[in-house]
Amino acid sequence: MTLTTPALDPRTAALLVMDYQQGILASLPGLADQDVLLSRVAGAIADMRTYGATIAYVRAGFTAADWAAIPPANKTFSFLGRQRLMHHEDPATDVHRRLAPEPGDITVRKTRYGALSTTDLDRRLRDRGITALVIAGVTTSGVVLSTVTDAADRDYQLYVLSDGVADPDPQAHQTLLTSVFPRMAHIIDTAELRSLLHESRPHQGRGPAGRDRQ
Repeated sequence: MTLTTPALDPRTAALLVMDYQQGILASLPGLADQDVLLSRVAGAIADMRTYGATIAYVRAGFTAADWAAIPPANKTFSFLGRQRLMHHEDPATDVHRRLAPEPGDITVRKTRYGALSTTDLDRRLRDRGITALVIAGVTTSGVVLSTVTDAADRDYQLYVLSDGVADPDPQAHQTLLTSVFPRMAHIIDTAELRSLLHESRPHQGRGPAGRDRQ
């Protein structure tokens, strides 16, 4: 952990678990070992829960109205609309069972790349007093890039989990983590996240049982 990494107060922090869905993971065979990736993210979720932080899940899924509203100019999502892919009730759009949400977690459904632009996630985070976001997601060049850029514009303090994001394009993944994201976020791994949470303990007034949950 570098000396410039700011402290993380779990009372005002949320872990965003983005696009870790059955169908998305199955469609990305180019990802590195998915079992290892899922284990790391599951560990980060457990660590954040232990210290009373908020967990927020972001999943992509579409209704018939969502498909119809996608304009032809949208290169990625117009294809999904034409092919009627990722219906929100399809089990393939569920969060992977190893990372399943628990009561009190935030869960939102999105219809574009980013976690914030087509959801009420920003409002729900603000309602809980969240000012810092820890980012995990697939893919690095998709939901992670879009969310980091948007969240930086909304003035969140950002931490990207370098071993909790993945992309089938290793070059794009590396460039984003080393050249792009550091301008907007602090790059840490799951071990560093655990250390930051541990360091927060003397300053933490409430544990998991004391968290206000919606």
